[in-house]
Amino acid sequence: MRTAVCPGSFDPITVGHLDLVERAAAIFDRVIVCVMVNSEKKHMFSLEERLELAREAVSHLPNVQAAACGGLLADFAGEHGAQALIKGARTGADFDWELQMAQINRELRPELDTVIFPARPEHLHISSTMAREMIHHHQRLEGCIPSGALAVLRARERKV
Repeated sequence: MRTAVCPGSFDPITVGHLDLVERAAAIFDRVIVCVMVNSEKKHMFSLEERLELAREAVSHLPNVQAAACGGLLADFAGEHGAQALIKGARTGADFDWELQMAQINRELRPELDTVIFPARPEHLHISSTMAREMIHHHQRLEGCIPSGALAVLRARERKV
């Protein structure tokens, strides 16, 4: 079984992230959306909330699951029998960064490859940072946040 891990902080998950996951799901037998802890970032959503948003966003994909990781990505991938990491690049700077990370992960786990998907043109401007700003200022999120995750966010708004 070919398994890929699609890592990120997903704070929150966006339609660009979901596009990467869907593209990976078409190629791999199993895809794990790995919601990472990044101690250098101040998150808007807790790890549990980000995991719930990711699970709802990918719920329509039978070969995709979401899981949390608080350690090294290469270790997580090895524990789950993954052969590949799925990354996205919107710009040349993103590609350069992901290339460096791919080399580090390859040193840690030589059997682990990294697949970098270029972002689709319609997603180039979408980022979690932009989504957080839109949430903070109560702006429309359609076209930015996947529908499953958007339903979770809307339900939370009604509770507040």
